[in-house]
Order: sequence, then C-alpha cells, then structure tokens
Amino acid sequence: MGILSDNPQNEPMHYGEVFGVWSYLAGTKGYLAGYQTLINHTGDEDLKKFLEDIIQAMKQEIEQVEKLLKVNGVGLPPTPPDRPTAALESIPVGARFNDPEIAASVSKDIAAGLVACSQIMGQSIREDIGMMFGQFHVTKAQYGVRLLRINKEKGWLIPPPLHVKTPELAHV
Repeated sequence: MGILSDNPQNEPMHYGEVFGVWSYLAGTKGYLAGYQTLINHTGDEDLKKFLEDIIQAMKQEIEQVEKLLKVNGVGLPPTPPDRPTAALESIPVGARFNDPEIAASVSKDIAAGLVACSQIMGQSIREDIGMMFGQFHVTKAQYGVRLLRINKEKGWLIPPPLHVKTPELAHV
C-alpha cells in the first residue's frame, strides 16, 4: 500500500471519492443557479444579503472542487448559465416565491449539504479531500445557524407542536 503513504495529493482518488465529489459539484452548481433566481424573488434585505453571501461561498467551493477534479483527470459536470437579475415587482404576485418559503427551502438545502459533506468525509481515504469537505461542512453549519436566526427574527420559523408534558406511563 505504498500509494497511501505519500503526499495525499499524489494518491489517486478512489471511485467513491470521485462519485461523491463529482455529485457534490453537480448539486452545488444547480443550487447556485437556483439561488441566483431566488434572489429575484426576495423582498427581505436580510435574506437577500444572506443569499448573496452563500452564493459567494458556493462559488469558492465550486472553484476548489473543480480544481481537485481537473488535477485528477475527472471530467466536470455541466455548469448552468448565470441567472439574470430581475426586479421583484416584475414577477407576478402569484408566481413569486415568498421570503419564508425561500428561507425554508434554503434551510433544507443546507441540511442536505451537511449530510453530503459528512458522507464524502467518511468515505474519503485522501486526507486533503476529507479536510476540504470538513471545511465546507463547518461553513455550511455557520450558514445554517445564521439562517436559523433570520427565520426566528422574522417570525418565519414555525416549530412543530412542543412536547412539554409527558403522559404518565401505565405500569404493566
């Protein structure tokens, strides 16, 4: 196993790493295009700023992952075109996404991204790949907390019924 004892960047990626990293890149490119569209629907300035920030973070992730795949001779997934900017008022009211819907959807995406990063970290034998996705994981967790605060401050978070009182257990 001499190939596993050198600089991790000289080690070949195994099939699981290739598939996980490639799939993550394809998904991130899709989310990026979707978030560019959602900015057009966003009326809340805090949420708009959040989306702009997370888009920048995603662009940095895409750049890092594309570099990794290129160096390892892996073809890249297609990149959707950047979405144009539109005025919120130009989108018909019935066709708009509402700010709470956008925030809920992005929250779900962040949670899915955390799982994807964890999976890639867990299957990686190359330390550089595991570390890269560990960094992505930390960044996503920070964005998740930031969006949670926005959801709470705006009153968009609707918790499930709280389980405050437990029934007395029957003894059999």
